[in-house]
Amino acid sequence: MGWWPFSSDSRGDAIRSGDAIPTRAERLQCWASRDAYFACLDANSILDATKDASAAARACPRESADFERDCAAAWVKYFKQWRVADIQKKRRLEELRRQGAQEMEVQTSFAPDGGAAEKGSGKDDIQGLLDRKRR
Repeated sequence: MGWWPFSSDSRGDAIRSGDAIPTRAERLQCWASRDAYFACLDANSILDATKDASAAARACPRESADFERDCAAAWVKYFKQWRVADIQKKRRLEELRRQGAQEMEVQTSFAPDGGAAEKGSGKDDIQGLLDRKRR
């Protein structure tokens, strides 16, 4: 490692610590490293790399090092937690499907069918919806 600010690692260190915002290319590299790490964890049947840190370190040392080198520390923590939550969510949904639960279509927008860009929509339409709801 050279003298700051001429060190080749200074940019990577700044990203890992959260002092610098990663560029698009750096984000793509982070995501590629994350995907390789998660694929290795999947291949070794490791669900939670935080709880099973020693098993993850033994099974995927190169992928783990790349992931932690290429991503901000906060992102590494977030992605590991997200992976566990996502797997648990998928398992729960599959369990509910096996039990015969029916999926519902949910609309998460208050905009009319044409969306907010539709002619005649906007604040007046939202206010109208609120007024009708109050009646």
